[in-house]
Amino acid sequence: MRRTAFLGILTTLAMLGLSSNAPALSTSSAMSSGRGPNIRALALSGNRTALRALAAPGDSCLGVDDPNAPIAAQETAMECMVNFARQEAGLPKLADSRRLDGSADNKAADILRCNQFSHEACGRDFLFWFRRAAYLNSRCWWAGENLAWGTGPLGTVRSVMKAWLHSPPHRENLLGAEYDEFGISLRVGPLGGSSSAHLWVNHFGHHC
Repeated sequence: MRRTAFLGILTTLAMLGLSSNAPALSTSSAMSSGRGPNIRALALSGNRTALRALAAPGDSCLGVDDPNAPIAAQETAMECMVNFARQEAGLPKLADSRRLDGSADNKAADILRCNQFSHEACGRDFLFWFRRAAYLNSRCWWAGENLAWGTGPLGTVRSVMKAWLHSPPHRENLLGAEYDEFGISLRVGPLGGSSSAHLWVNHFGHHC
């Protein structure tokens, strides 16, 4: 059986209607022990030791290696993995947002329905479902999106989280200090020639 995995990334900062890419951070050559901003800076630079420190061990988040677990259980495991990485990087946990859960799930539905693994699936711009979820109804906000899909073991929580952590723009979203809320959706369906792709959408947000 062919196993495939793909990643997608979009980071958008919008404040009073303006957009910008997330800034890059500098790094040093050594990592201090324990949690904190030094680990975050090193991880953002791609330091392998720091990235390993951000990956939750098997007993910290249940169900991370089981692609046959119930969808809700896998989504909970992904939330656990994201927040484990943030805490190890000295960042606060992200709060689960019903609106962002909804926007992420609707985006996943678009991707499968139109068979387009894209931030603009079905011809809708990146912020379409954020707006529909009424998440952008404030004068100042941040929004970000991570996408991934895989088959078999490449679609598990652990595999997807590892891929996101090892991709510079994805981990900028995961470790974005500007975010304080997130929403996660997993849908399983036909995509890219696979009949049972595990499609992950992670939405990030903040209201100033």
